[in-house]
Amino acid sequence: MKRNRLGRRGGLPRDAEQLLWLANGLADSSSRAEDHFWDLRLAAAVDHLLSAEDEDTLTTALDHLSTASVHAYDELADMIESRAEGALKSDGQQDVLLIAVPVMAWSRYRIPAAPIAAAVMANLRVQLKAHVLANGVKLALADFLFSPDQLPQGYCATADLATHIGRAAENDSDLHIKTDNLPETAQFLSDNRYILGAVIVPKGAPIFRWQEEDCTRDQALEQWRAQGGACITPLLTGCAFEVVLPDAYFAASREADKMSRPYSIQASVAFLSTTMDAPAASLRAVVAPFFERQVEEFRIGFTLRGQSDVVHGVVWPLLGAEDESVETLGQIEATLRACGITDILTLDNEFPMEYCDDCGAPMYPSPEGEAVHAELPEEQAEQMPKHLH
Repeated sequence: MKRNRLGRRGGLPRDAEQLLWLANGLADSSSRAEDHFWDLRLAAAVDHLLSAEDEDTLTTALDHLSTASVHAYDELADMIESRAEGALKSDGQQDVLLIAVPVMAWSRYRIPAAPIAAAVMANLRVQLKAHVLANGVKLALADFLFSPDQLPQGYCATADLATHIGRAAENDSDLHIKTDNLPETAQFLSDNRYILGAVIVPKGAPIFRWQEEDCTRDQALEQWRAQGGACITPLLTGCAFEVVLPDAYFAASREADKMSRPYSIQASVAFLSTTMDAPAASLRAVVAPFFERQVEEFRIGFTLRGQSDVVHGVVWPLLGAEDESVETLGQIEATLRACGITDILTLDNEFPMEYCDDCGAPMYPSPEGEAVHAELPEEQAEQMPKHLH
């Protein structure tokens, strides 16, 4: 008997329906053999959409699965990321991977986002190949220090950049970045910077040092901090900085986002100590959750102990599946205490996600339970660049 055709769920596009079916099939798989079946078909479907630059279908499918099936969502998100940072390579000869080299920096002045000189590029290549990448890897680096605003926006743009840098990696050479159309960089006291590259290895060969028997991730990070940091110093004049372990593009970016939260608190305490001659013990931190439909982030307003004026602020965004749990607040408070701040006020008010109408800066919680603009005292504010929040 002929089956009746069922209407599409929620009116989703046909390509999005196909992704849902494949992602759910992979999520429900019960064996490695079945995984392989779904993997091949899901990779082909994702490659088709990335090549067609159909970002909408990818995000529509992810949005649907985010509420329908967390497991299937994770499978689809992993596949999209791996195909995008893998430069859409599906042949059996080589593996291509877009990598990121993150750096956390802070400065009273402008944190650079600029072209990288040839001599610095050469040093970076040597240190990455010695301490981060496996033996025999071909490497290409993009000759620009990117701010978060200048990273590719979306999966399709990421796949396009990975393809271009991947072609350069075939020759073990670097990629020149044209800067004419790069977005302007928002300026913050503390921010991340990224060096991007691509690597090529024979199919199934190790990519990173920790895939080889004589090295672990922790050892690679220790060596990169000791040797790679010196290569980055010329790029960040006037800045204090800390390196993050280079890794696959999306994984490295997530780790940098995670690590930048406590780093921004450390940077703020150091900044207030030097700018206002205010040691950490003389500061108070006011911590509060900020909502849209749910808690999106915690904001921390800093005051001098015993005073109510908020002189500086830090945003602690919630990432991935994090929520406003006691564990998150515990991480914030532990970071503040590690910096020497013992006067910590935690508010349970439900603050809306407010920003300054004039400059766009976030509003921070005050000891009185209000969202206010962070303002340095006039004397210190006059010494600061006008663009810096």
